[in-house]
Amino acid sequence: MTIRVVLADDQAMVRAGFAMILDAQPDIEVVAEAADGDQAVAAAVALRPDVIVMDIRMPGRDGIAATAEICRADDHARVLIVTTFDYDEYVYKALRAGASGFLLKNAPPENLANAVRVIAGGEALLAPSVTRRMIERFTPPPAEATPPPSFQELTPREQEVLRLMAKGYPNARIAAELFIGLGTVKTHAARILMKLGVRDRVQAVVLAYETGFITTAAHDTEDS
Repeated sequence: MTIRVVLADDQAMVRAGFAMILDAQPDIEVVAEAADGDQAVAAAVALRPDVIVMDIRMPGRDGIAATAEICRADDHARVLIVTTFDYDEYVYKALRAGASGFLLKNAPPENLANAVRVIAGGEALLAPSVTRRMIERFTPPPAEATPPPSFQELTPREQEVLRLMAKGYPNARIAAELFIGLGTVKTHAARILMKLGVRDRVQAVVLAYETGFITTAAHDTEDS
């Protein structure tokens, strides 16, 4: 099936470049472009695309407000944020607003098409290094955060899966790390989202860090 995409960016040349990259793919079609957040919301509501590729800084309603409005209107909306290293706070707010992932604008062109496919397939797109930096800056220190009871409902295996999700691992790598099947990973992920009451993996990871269930110190120890 063709993945239908709406592009939202206030720079016409950026939209044109993104459209050229995506329309060249046999399985992706750009169905609309938007120059600001209001146009992005209108296009998302009218066309119900599979993925909205959203810039953050736009005139009028910005990408954060547009993302929040789109996700409120449609529980199944999938928003891919595109950004630069300079706007971590905005990206973090967008993820909390319901975005399913983000991509840096200086990434190789082929990464855009891959990101759209990942988001459309129901997975979250996390760039681990950038996610880690944002979390360190904007989440409370562990001493001030207490994981809510919902985290206690996670089985030990589900906790392992969530920690690997927080590292930005896709399903295939999680399966390889834990020596389990791909279908089993998807089942664990679905149960994690249900138990935590979140819409997708990004929201689960943000909640895990914000509540102190996962700490950057723990991740540093695991990665060393």
